[in-house]
Order: sequence, then structure tokens, then C-alpha cells
Amino acid sequence: MPNSTAHRLASFAEKLLGGQLPVGLRTWDGSQAGPVDAPTVVLRNRRALRRLLFAPGELGLARAYVTGDLDVEGDLADGFRRIWALTRSGELNRVKLGPRDWAEAVKLAASLGVVGPPPKPPAEEARLTGKLHSLLRDKSAIAHHYDLSNAFYQLLMDESMAYSSAYFTSESQSLEEAQHDKLEMICRKLGLRPGMRLLDIGCGWGSLLVHAAKHHGVHAVGITLSGEQLQHIRARLAQHDLEDRVEVRRQDYRELPDAPFDAVASIEMGEHVGEINYPTYAATLHKMVKPGGRVLIQQMSRGNVAPGGGAFIERYIAPDMTMRPVGRTVDHLENAGLEVRDVHAMREHYVWTVRAWADTLEENWADVVALIGETGARVWRLYLVGGALAFEENRMGVDQILSVRPDEHGVSGMPATREWLR
Repeated sequence: MPNSTAHRLASFAEKLLGGQLPVGLRTWDGSQAGPVDAPTVVLRNRRALRRLLFAPGELGLARAYVTGDLDVEGDLADGFRRIWALTRSGELNRVKLGPRDWAEAVKLAASLGVVGPPPKPPAEEARLTGKLHSLLRDKSAIAHHYDLSNAFYQLLMDESMAYSSAYFTSESQSLEEAQHDKLEMICRKLGLRPGMRLLDIGCGWGSLLVHAAKHHGVHAVGITLSGEQLQHIRARLAQHDLEDRVEVRRQDYRELPDAPFDAVASIEMGEHVGEINYPTYAATLHKMVKPGGRVLIQQMSRGNVAPGGGAFIERYIAPDMTMRPVGRTVDHLENAGLEVRDVHAMREHYVWTVRAWADTLEENWADVVALIGETGARVWRLYLVGGALAFEENRMGVDQILSVRPDEHGVSGMPATREWLR
């Protein structure tokens, strides 16, 4: 029906896009428009459109999806691919609402009974206060994501509780095997030997601490800002009888004492530091390792567009997160006095890692909802599907960067070959 709600909305959208909708559309009255061989966006009520009116773009769509006002029938990842194809072609970038377009949008909204007060944002959105990247605000930002629920993260991840990109030697590997290989590769790159002291800045749920202590005989210190992670790690250390060899603290990297370690690791923590504070973070890595000692960071990268990951990521997942091109991170490390010896791109590995998490989420959907609620579960579905696609399409990357602190004579003690590759 050409005058149905769905067709009227589709016609307005296509006028703005200058082309056909990449996805189907069904509205609350049952009318449908758009291609039939594509995922279908379902507007379950008028509130979904009000969310888009008051927050056009990614944030409004995210709010509508996580609350269930908007849903997607069919392959959610395929729907994202079609939208991003428009973005790459430049079509969406050319969409600019002028005064006439806004007047038409308001008129259409009024005729559909959409006009009303702005819907309240979901409770799952982060609401941080205080100075950006102050100690207190950073603690709140970390708590928003990592203190969600230990039981939920245990359900999502493999037994190692490694919440970072795994390293797959084949697509047929299990996530558990690939995480083990990633942890082992980190230990080899750091040259860990029995009796060495390892510092893990932003130690997560203790995957590297436990692996390095059990399999490489090191004494380790890990720091985290998450109370939930601290509690979980202490239980793991008792379980593995490692309490005398591994210490974990609830501590900020800026509060570390000047006590050099043989090796330092920081796995997907640098994203939370912020651009302004990154030189301080890099200087801390340098200060905390002995001359001749190795430093390994694993860190996500992104171009200059949406360095925080976009409106959805910044509001729901990792508030205040900052990513940058990998070359700028290398610059920071070198400016701090570290010599970068290897940059190992692992982008495709994150695609497989996130897809494994997404599969686990769907397989355990009822349990996830019981732990974090329906809205929280939908936040994570959107996050994981969108995240896998971002790595797949090279909008985000992840790299291991190995560096060393040379001694006063410039000697690094590092071999010229990649002795950690086997």
C-alpha cells in the first residue's frame, strides 16, 4: 500500500538517501516496505521513531534497539553490512537535513502520531561526572563495563577469562585453545623465565597472571580498577595455589611505585587511558621495566574517525575510550624512551574471537537475560555483532607491540630474530 506507514517512512528515507533502502522496514501497524530479500527493521511502536527524532543517527538507533522499541528480523550482521556499504559509498555522509527536510520530518511525525516528549534513555547508558580521565572518573568508567557481573563474563568467555583478542593458528581452533596460544605467545615475546618479576597493568580477570606464573615460573603483580575483577582474581589465585607468587591490587597505573620489573605487559588497557594521558601511560611502562627489559602491549587501533568507537560504544560499553592509528601509539612509546622492536597485526584474529563470544551469547541467551536483564543482553548482542564487523571491514584493528628499554649505552638485549615465533 503506497500510503501505508512503512511506505511513507521509506519514501522519506529514500528521498534523503537518494536511493533505495538497503533493508526492509515494517512498522507497528503491520505495513511493510523495502526489499524482501534483506534483513527487516521492525519499528514496534511510535516511541522508536521518537528516539530517532530526538537523537538522530547511531545513538537513537541504539537506544531504540536495546529497549526493544526497534528490532531486526534476519541476519543482524548482514543488516549492518548493508548500512556500512552505504557509508563507504558516501551516500550516508551526504545526508544533511536542511530546514525544509526538518519541516517535512516534523509534519510526517505529527501525522503518524509520533510527536511527544523525548523518551528517557535506557538505564544502561553511562553517566560519568568529573574531569575527563581523572582518577575518580576513570574508576567509574572501568566499573561501568567491567563490574557488570563476574557470572556474566564467566558465561561469555572461555575458562582462561581472557577478555582480549585470541591468536588463532587455524579457524577450526577452539576459543580456549586460541586464548592459550595468545597468552603463551605473550610470555615468549617477553622472554619470561622462572624467577622473573612480571607487571601486568590492567590485568583483567587474571588470565596472563595465572598463565605466566603456572607455566613460566614468574612472580607477578597485577593491577586493576575493577572491584569485581579483583575479587575474581584472588579466588583464582587461591584455587591454583599461586597466592605466594602473584599479587593483585586495585590500583591506577598512575599510582604505581617506582619499582622496576623484569617485564611489563598491558593487554587492551591502553584504550582506556585517553590521548592526553597516553604520554604518562607510556612513561609509566618505561619506568616500571628494568633496562634491557621488555614491554608488550596489545591494543586496539582506529583511524581518526570516531576514536572512541562511536556513540553506541561511548555511551554503553567503554565510556571515555580512545583509539588511534597504530603508528601514533608507536610514536608515544618511542617518545617515552622505549625501542619498538615488533608490531604484530592481529585484526582477523579479533573477528574470530568476537564471533565466538557472540555465538556463546546466543547459545546462552536465557541465562544472559537472567544475569544482566533483557536490555543488557541486547546491548551485548549489538556490541558483539557490530564489533566483529568493525574488525572484519578494517574499521578497527588490534596489534601487539613489543618494545624494550635500552640501557644507558643503548644496548637492548633483544635478538634480531623473532625467537618467540614457533
